[in-house]
Amino acid sequence: MKKSVMTLVMTGAALGVLSGCKSDEKALPDAKPKINLKTEVVHLQTVSDGLEIPAHVDVDPSKMVHVYAPLSGRLLSLEVQPGQEVRKGQTVAMLQSGEVAAARSDFEKAKIEAMRADRALDRGKLLLAHEVLSQADFDELKAADDAAHSEQERARQRIRELGFSETGTSDTTAVVSPIGGSVLEIGTATGEMQRSLETSNGIATVANLDSVWVVGDVFEHDLSVVKSHSSADVTLQAYPGETFHGTVANIGDVFDPQTHALKVRVVMNNPGHRLKPQMFGSIRIGMGQRQMILVPMASVIHDGDIASVYVKNGDKYDARTVKLGPTHGDKVEIAGGLNDGDMVVTQGAAFLRTPVGD
Repeated sequence: MKKSVMTLVMTGAALGVLSGCKSDEKALPDAKPKINLKTEVVHLQTVSDGLEIPAHVDVDPSKMVHVYAPLSGRLLSLEVQPGQEVRKGQTVAMLQSGEVAAARSDFEKAKIEAMRADRALDRGKLLLAHEVLSQADFDELKAADDAAHSEQERARQRIRELGFSETGTSDTTAVVSPIGGSVLEIGTATGEMQRSLETSNGIATVANLDSVWVVGDVFEHDLSVVKSHSSADVTLQAYPGETFHGTVANIGDVFDPQTHALKVRVVMNNPGHRLKPQMFGSIRIGMGQRQMILVPMASVIHDGDIASVYVKNGDKYDARTVKLGPTHGDKVEIAGGLNDGDMVVTQGAAFLRTPVGD
């Protein structure tokens, strides 16, 4: 009897252990991580076929000049300020130059040498007439006289190139703007030396802002929307609710190696100069409508130059290589690779690098 009780106790203990093990086994977490997937059936939809890209206002470089001093010297005064409108030929700064004194000194020396050569030539004529001087020696005197007068004329022209007269005494000159426009920036200060065109920072930058560029970056898959001479709408952060109209004037030929984008430039008339350089905004190009399939940007998986999305196929998710079109806000057009009615993964696609069950 005791033996039977002992056996029952041991059997009960063993069952308890096994029961405990089974209970522990149920408590083990699932080793397979849960993937939070969301899917959506895509359909052809009618969408405004426009491309919107970030942009900024810029100066037309053909209408901008950097004003430099025509000669080395010290800046006596600045006559303009940033933002000021100037006329063509208006004084920008006054400059005092030691080059003028040196040029006048060179002219006076050349003038004296020319006078000496004239006197020598006059004596040579008399000696030649009395057959005291040979023709060859006279020709040398004539050549020397011609050279002296050429040097005098060169020295005279140098003074005039500097903007002075050989008979004057002033060593100050006005530096003028070659175009009318707005002073964008001042590159120097009163008292500074302007040494030469090669080393100078420039006195001022002047630009005609009657028309400006609005410049944006367009990516390769959006190029089909952008055409030269097509109309474009521009909005600016400075003027919320307003739309400005322009024309696509230029599309770059070289992709930026970092952003892999091309520059698009829209020409804008700018009455009242409301559009200022470096204002931020956006360009919208192309205003037609057509049918297309759109998916969220998060649906697209990029592997180098290859783009793909995951499509639900029964209890599996298959990677489908697609051709991307222009972006539309937070979505992108699928120009090829998807069909109307496909169920596409819109969230969690990055976890589906390998096929997964439903």
